[in-house]
Amino acid sequence: MYGVLMIDIDNTALTAEDVSLIKQAQVGGVILFGRNVADAAQVRALCDDIRYHNQDILIGVDQEGGRVARLREGFTPLPAMGRLGELFNHDPSRALSCAYDCGYLMAAEVLAVGIDLSFAPVLDRDGISQVIGDRSFHQEPQAIVALATQFMRGMKAAGMATTGKHFPGHGAIAPDSHVSEAIDTRSLDEIINSDMQPFAQTLSLLDALMPAHVIFSQVDNKPAGFSKIWLKDVIRDQLAFNGVLFSDDLSMAGAKAAGDVSARVKAAIEAGCDIALVCNDRVAAHEAAAAAQDLPYPNQKRIKTMCGNIPKWQGDLESTCQQFDYWQQAKNNVSQTFFNVESDTQVDEPANESKDPTDYK
Repeated sequence: MYGVLMIDIDNTALTAEDVSLIKQAQVGGVILFGRNVADAAQVRALCDDIRYHNQDILIGVDQEGGRVARLREGFTPLPAMGRLGELFNHDPSRALSCAYDCGYLMAAEVLAVGIDLSFAPVLDRDGISQVIGDRSFHQEPQAIVALATQFMRGMKAAGMATTGKHFPGHGAIAPDSHVSEAIDTRSLDEIINSDMQPFAQTLSLLDALMPAHVIFSQVDNKPAGFSKIWLKDVIRDQLAFNGVLFSDDLSMAGAKAAGDVSARVKAAIEAGCDIALVCNDRVAAHEAAAAAQDLPYPNQKRIKTMCGNIPKWQGDLESTCQQFDYWQQAKNNVSQTFFNVESDTQVDEPANESKDPTDYK
């Protein structure tokens, strides 16, 4: 049975405490961070070990590209999605082709090391947000829809489910909900007609959504991830979305309005989330696991749709990725377009990359 919690682990290999935690009944997922990654072979061994101790578990990661990429050493760099938007402005056809390649390449390499899903794509508009910025494809909703559609088609072709974030849109407010409370004072109509459009128009390709830790004060006094108005009335009823709802990290400052971590987990699940994320706080993870024992299990059929098509490990990342028919072509196309690298040569990390805005602890 898949449980309602997704937690993290300490290092590049499981500790006895990690094993104890992931074997608890309501732990249904593990999310990996940069501290859990040394190289591809190590990540695959770690994922295999996690599944040895708990078969019914989803393993996730944030591998968006650009600043937000947990898998780096030995993996093919991906551009920030905003670079696809820049390309779209002067060469839309090439940008759409590259968006597909980026989605396929990302998914293939993440799946190859045993991870089910990357929490992608970001469907927020590029506005004034301190934490979104070039994580977004574009400022214009229709450009986001076009690029994200191709990106998700690439993901799905490689065998990975999609997760749109951060519903209904985080780009229009400056505060970073990782570290402070974020309040958007716009009307519901304004949000629906702008920021929500990339989500609404790509719904047929979305397997999951992650709501923002943003309070949309004209709609509800709770952050979207704790709001029955957003999760049940809007997502489930109005949009008729039947996919998975992941909370954003409940350790973030934007989630603290709901109380301690036990209260946050219960509030997120009762509002309509299927799985609650509790990251970067081991004490909180134990408290959440204890509190979750009283909660109902999520819809198992729904959760299983997020399981990735993980290939057999062939001893190294390249050999394993060769099992994906389009991986080499996608890698060549992305590397040549964004990193000026010729085919079949080593791809270097992009230079002068700014700090990952989600790496807040």
